[in-house]
Amino acid sequence: MRGLLVVFEGLDQSGKQTQAERLRDRLEAAGRTVRLLSFPSYETHIGAEIGRALKGERDYAADTMQLLYVANRFEWKPEIERELAKGTVVVCDRYLASSVAYGEAFGLDGAWLSEIQRYLPQPDLTVLLDIEPQVSASRKTADRDKYERDLALLARVRESYLRQASSPGWLRLDAGRDRDAVAAEVYSAVTPLLT
Repeated sequence: MRGLLVVFEGLDQSGKQTQAERLRDRLEAAGRTVRLLSFPSYETHIGAEIGRALKGERDYAADTMQLLYVANRFEWKPEIERELAKGTVVVCDRYLASSVAYGEAFGLDGAWLSEIQRYLPQPDLTVLLDIEPQVSASRKTADRDKYERDLALLARVRESYLRQASSPGWLRLDAGRDRDAVAAEVYSAVTPLLT
């Protein structure tokens, strides 16, 4: 069986982790080996630095932040490639499109952000769990990082996601709906890719 890279994207609190875990559980029940990853991956050196910046302990320019996010994914590139080569379904909570969406929201060039990530394993399917910025904010009222508190920024991030989701290889779902309905649509989209 061939490996598969499935990515969940969307604003914070859109259900990415929940849907990634549900997909993992359903695929494992069907006999597939699944590896669940979440980006940024805070346990690496670069990930730890990202964490400090998100808490306000560092003050990096937007391009530097995106380079850190991309470098964090490159830290995982060999592992992702190994898993895919073994036939594993790799499920990511955030991946390439996050840098494009957040970078564009800060005025960076989306084409540059895509180009610097082209040597990373590319997703077979990217699922956009689409919610409005106000919904994102209402679902998490405490311990929000500096990005989560900025509704205007989140609106620009969403615009970028919606633009990206018009490309082949994307599935846009209304994440305000019932979680089970969303999970069923995700599984229906992934199933044909498994053969």
